[in-house]
Amino acid sequence: MMTDLLSDMLTRIRNAAHAGHEETIVSFSAVNEKVAAILKQEGFIDGVETVGEKGKKQIIIKLKYNVNRKPVFSEIVRCSKLGRRVYVKKDKVKSVRGGRGIAVLSTSKGIMKDSDARKKGLGGELMFTIW
Repeated sequence: MMTDLLSDMLTRIRNAAHAGHEETIVSFSAVNEKVAAILKQEGFIDGVETVGEKGKKQIIIKLKYNVNRKPVFSEIVRCSKLGRRVYVKKDKVKSVRGGRGIAVLSTSKGIMKDSDARKKGLGGELMFTIW
């Protein structure tokens, strides 16, 4: 049984993109669904679709490439892990790669990208960065 569904999702996206696949399928969870929506909103993936019935839901993620058939992102790095949580205070939330990437945080107001957390004055668990 898998315990860290978010790490699994990020690894599947990274591996499928570098292999040149059109889409990848990941396990459903509310966190995965919200993170996928943020990645789509920021333009790192092309589409998100939830399929299946209760208990057997999956998320289909359509990957996005540039004109040279390279993934639109260079790197996805999981910051907080099951054995080592990484928290940032509201004044320590920094931009990623000079604003070319995003960090995704789990705050008391939900999962959001770093710029939204800075605007709202929130800190939280630093889940991952992507650029």
